[in-house]
Amino acid sequence: MPLDSDKPKYDKSKLPSRHVSVGPARAPHRSYYYAMGLSEEEIAQPFIGVATCWNEAAPCNISLSRQAQAVKLGVKVLGGTPREFTTITVTDGIAMGHQGMKASLVSREVIADSVELTMRGHCYDALVGIAGCDKSLPAMMMSMVRLNVPSVFMYGGSILPGRLRGKDITVQDVFEAVGQHSAGNIDDKELLKVECAACPSAGSCGGQFTANTMACVSEAIGLALPGSAGAPAPYESRDRYAEASGQAVMRLLESGLRPRHIVTRKALENAAVVVAASGGSTNAGLHLPAIAHECGIDFDLHEVTRIFRQTPYIADLKPGGRYVAKDLYEIGGVPVLMKALLDGGFLHGDCITVTGKTLAENLAGVTFPTDQDIIRPTSDPLTPTGGVVGLRGNLAPQGAIVKVAGMAKQQFTGPARCFDCEEDCFAAVARRDYRAGEVLVIRYEGPRGGPGMREMLATTAAIYGQGMGDRVALITDGRFSGATRGFCIGHVGPEAAVGGPIALLKDGDMISIDAEAGTIDVALSAEELAERRKSWSPRESAFGSGAIWRYAQTVGDAEKGAVVHPGGKAEKTCYADI
Repeated sequence: MPLDSDKPKYDKSKLPSRHVSVGPARAPHRSYYYAMGLSEEEIAQPFIGVATCWNEAAPCNISLSRQAQAVKLGVKVLGGTPREFTTITVTDGIAMGHQGMKASLVSREVIADSVELTMRGHCYDALVGIAGCDKSLPAMMMSMVRLNVPSVFMYGGSILPGRLRGKDITVQDVFEAVGQHSAGNIDDKELLKVECAACPSAGSCGGQFTANTMACVSEAIGLALPGSAGAPAPYESRDRYAEASGQAVMRLLESGLRPRHIVTRKALENAAVVVAASGGSTNAGLHLPAIAHECGIDFDLHEVTRIFRQTPYIADLKPGGRYVAKDLYEIGGVPVLMKALLDGGFLHGDCITVTGKTLAENLAGVTFPTDQDIIRPTSDPLTPTGGVVGLRGNLAPQGAIVKVAGMAKQQFTGPARCFDCEEDCFAAVARRDYRAGEVLVIRYEGPRGGPGMREMLATTAAIYGQGMGDRVALITDGRFSGATRGFCIGHVGPEAAVGGPIALLKDGDMISIDAEAGTIDVALSAEELAERRKSWSPRESAFGSGAIWRYAQTVGDAEKGAVVHPGGKAEKTCYADI
């Protein structure tokens, strides 16, 4: 416990919380705080929002409340008054493969908005955000740069790997077991064994899927304490990082260092490098542009994938590789990955972080371990270019994205087999009604057309489980889970709902994909595509009201992050300056 003389000093007259706690006119406001047991001294201190996505929806979120208590201890030690609140999540593992997945990407905006509104409504001075499941991580970071109050992000931690017959397994194996079951390769009893073994603890999916990808981003972009993304959720060591995060936000409040000082173009480039080097989720191609948008920085899918193409793939992590997040933690965590990249000249070491130090200063004491094969040096990569790459061509003028980590073959040409929703494609896969060499097309699943841009893990995992993962390709204007593997191209834009070329495809059209060259084309002339467009008309949405309808009215292109408001460039007044 620091002495009072060691505590940071704050000028309450310049903080947002003065509007709810200072002066005679705020006596009614203060009465509410007295009702909750706060003292006069605590009301006079800075108010710190401690936001979590705690809920009982899934293991990703179940440990967040415990970690929030540790954050609050850290805030109190350095003279702050923590105010805990929660927001929603939609957990992809449970929403996957049915209409519930339409709510997933929408939830990113709802989480960011709800954190913003809670902070605004109660005039909190700073923010610590703890998140566990896929969309909640970028959403928390989006709210931080949107509000621009001193902020620290912390990941809730990954799940421990399951064990079956001496091997680590994850939820990815369960989804693929469904395909094996449909192919008659395993029976009901074996499927039950897999599903009961795969997820043995609290925490987010254990491979380098979307949650762990964005956790790596939180450290790379500078919004999280070094090493905080590593420890699995059940480990008590997470509580030490949580308490340290509470203390860190108080030091940021004293120094005046804000998220937009940290999340610069160079920091975004660092984040993209770490995604590519780790074979991370294609969803980063949506979330990095969305975070940049909140800062008023133009950093679209093409900027992200340009960096991907320049970055070596060095982390042997699932789904394309062999290891899980716990293995990475045991050799030193994300700092080891970043140290390899910094030493190789792939990171901007001068970017400031929430420690108040630069990225290079944070990594100065990290030694790259040579007695492991999880992370390679950049001089000896798994492949010379990133595990995720961008594509562009006459089938995707706005671009598309594919994870190539672990793929031996990066070219594919075949006839289109078109489906206008995921359910129709999954049904065809389940009954084995498709052929090797085909390019399965799932359209009208984009941000507007879905609405909600669903992930397709149930379908892609079933294909892989049937042993067809390297014998067909799949393209969609929707998304893929970070756990997806195989030749699966997502984010095809413009999406079908606005008449993009993917809407004009017919069964049998020849599609060529070349991940090495970065191209995706259909063998149709511009004249033929124009002629087909004359007979195309928009489809009526299945949603006429509610949150998903409202999202469809405002959401933009996947190319720009599927954002729903004008962003930092259009901001008139920053919340932090009220």
